[in-house]
Amino acid sequence: MSSPVASQPDVGVVVVAAGAGVRAGPGEPKQFRPILGVPMLLRALRAFIGHPDVRQVIVTLPPGYVERPPDWLGKLRGERLGFVPGGAQRVDSVRSGLRALPADATIILIHDAARPFVSRETIDAVIARARAGVGAVAAIPASDTLKEVGQGTQPVTPRVTRTVDRERIWRAQTPQGFPRAMLQAAYAQLGAVTNGGAPSDDAEVCERAGFPVELIPDSPYNLKLTTADDFRIAEALARELR
Repeated sequence: MSSPVASQPDVGVVVVAAGAGVRAGPGEPKQFRPILGVPMLLRALRAFIGHPDVRQVIVTLPPGYVERPPDWLGKLRGERLGFVPGGAQRVDSVRSGLRALPADATIILIHDAARPFVSRETIDAVIARARAGVGAVAAIPASDTLKEVGQGTQPVTPRVTRTVDRERIWRAQTPQGFPRAMLQAAYAQLGAVTNGGAPSDDAEVCERAGFPVELIPDSPYNLKLTTADDFRIAEALARELR
């Protein structure tokens, strides 16, 4: 009996790594900083480069780094991994990465380089829902009590205007996955949007366009590293996970 023919990889991944990361403190861009000796961006990339369903990964980098990436990153460039310059805003970087992906990548994942501990289980779940024709967002339910403060310039101690019901509040993470046709249509519509400000993630781009978006329960380990304190937490987490 002949074995079944394996399906061709159909997932394209954009890893957003074009930010300056100023809140992480002075030094090299935070995406290149090590966590227990392994650069944060490399930790984020490994889960996707080695995934059998991934056709190609495109990393959006700060200006100048596409031509001169760090040595450890440059040697990985090849058929499965490419680099493009990022833009002024996240949406610009994602557009740039999306254009660079091959046409046969019909499912698109967007992931933050600042999330170095994404799990295979989360990636698989996001891919599965995107293949079903909806947007899929890794997320965790809010566990803290949420306070809303007044608009305008905030004082040193912002004043609370109300407590928000957290029962229906989730914290969006990445990866976020979409059928390519959906994401491209949503970004095409975004060009005509003049109100609401810049969307904070790709799920919001699709939400504004009226496309369905679902939440995929994720792990709190898939945290986003923003400040120097976050890197200290990541070091402890990396020790636990290795």
